[in-house]
Amino acid sequence: MFVVGGSAGVDIAKRVVELSKDAVLAEVESKRFPDKEFYIRFLDKLKDEDVVLIQTSYPDENLVELLITMDAVVEAQARSLTVALPYFSYSRQDKKFKEGEPISARAVANMVSLYADNVISIDPHKDYILDFFDAQTKCCSAVGELAAHLKKMDVDFVLAPDKGALDTAQQAAGIIGCDFDYMQKTRLDGTTVEIKPKKLDAKERIVAIVDDIISTGGTMAKSIAELKKQGAKKVIVCCTHGLFIGGAIEKLKKAGCDEIIATDTIKSEYSKVSCAPCIVEALKDLL
Repeated sequence: MFVVGGSAGVDIAKRVVELSKDAVLAEVESKRFPDKEFYIRFLDKLKDEDVVLIQTSYPDENLVELLITMDAVVEAQARSLTVALPYFSYSRQDKKFKEGEPISARAVANMVSLYADNVISIDPHKDYILDFFDAQTKCCSAVGELAAHLKKMDVDFVLAPDKGALDTAQQAAGIIGCDFDYMQKTRLDGTTVEIKPKKLDAKERIVAIVDDIISTGGTMAKSIAELKKQGAKKVIVCCTHGLFIGGAIEKLKKAGCDEIIATDTIKSEYSKVSCAPCIVEALKDLL
């Protein structure tokens, strides 16, 4: 089995190879032309080999790189192509919210399905978006790896930012062996909204707020501020996909966040946990 790491997945690919028994990191020649168009050439013979391509499709230039690399795998006459999308871009546009809109998640899935035999997605925004792929799919989660990291930090309370993420918080808390709850919004009057844990008190506790994606960080910042107001000893923000756009980091820190932790699905200085182990487990079921 050859593992190919795109420019937004090469570190994950190296780790997958380290954790796998029969995987080899494919040797490639790649570059950007002066006009920024992408070029790739495989230096290994991939004919009749199983190939695993790991590439986050965000931002758009990485999506184009993914499509071109998949075409190169097909041209190399590989036996099978498994595409691991650490972060599946456009996944939040999974339906038409207004008339005239595209279903962008479906559009990306259709493009990937032109080449891929199997697709692996890590903590997708909604599990049902995998139905858009015309390929065998496998959903896996990095929550276990995140929880193991949080356990070392003596976290004793896990919170979901809303009720929709409660299952994630419960999963993480089960691994850590601590309490869990979710942040509930309560409208006090026409202009005031209170955000606080539904049942439990955060006072004097080391709290981890766990979510799948942190984008602009606005809601998360409000949760941090409320927990600090309640007397939380420490507040840690944790996510699988750290987009951190629009000044998100500044918002989180200003609200009193003590530490920010993300996986390497989108590489940043806050990528302190690898998603490679869950990809390795998913490959066992597919290949």
